[in-house]
Amino acid sequence: MNFDLERSIGVLERTPAVMQSLLGGLHDDWTLQNEGPETWSPYDVIGHLIHGEKTDWIPRMQIILSDNPDKHFVPFDRFAQYNDSEGKSLQELLDEFSGLRISCIEVLRKQNISEDDLQKKGIHPKFGSVTLQQLLSAWTVHDLNHIAQVVRVMAFQYKVAVGPWIEFLGILQ
Repeated sequence: MNFDLERSIGVLERTPAVMQSLLGGLHDDWTLQNEGPETWSPYDVIGHLIHGEKTDWIPRMQIILSDNPDKHFVPFDRFAQYNDSEGKSLQELLDEFSGLRISCIEVLRKQNISEDDLQKKGIHPKFGSVTLQQLLSAWTVHDLNHIAQVVRVMAFQYKVAVGPWIEFLGILQ
C-alpha cells in the first residue's frame, strides 16, 4: 500500500482506544511485567508513546516544514519514560496518551500537508536525510509495532502456563 495521510491518521487516531481497551483496568500482573532484562512492560510502552507525542513526531514534522534552514532533529530519548512515568498509574498514562494524541492529530490536520510537503526533508541523528512522508509512515508503523509488542509481552506471561499448546501459539515462539 502506498502512503496515504488519511489512512495513517485512521490508525493513529485509534491507537489510544486500542491501548485503553487492551490495558485499562487489568491487573498489574498483565501491565507491569515484561519479557526479561532490558525489555519493556505494557506500562513502559505507554510511557514511551507519551514521550513520542511530546518530543518526536510533531516536533520533527514542524522542523521539516519550518523555514529554518537547520533541519536537524533533536535526538529522541527512547528510555525517558522511566523517569517521566514515575509515580503515575497506568490509567493516568493512558489518559495522558489519549489527550496528547488528540492534540497531535489536530496539529497534523491543521498543517494541510501537500504532496510537495511530503517530500520535504529533515535530518535524523542516525539515518540522515528523511522525508516527511517517511516520518509520518514511521509514526503509523511505530504505533502498530508497539500494539504488537504489548500483546506479545502479555502473552509471554502465560508462556509456561500454556504447556504443550506453546507449539501452536506463534506469539510465544
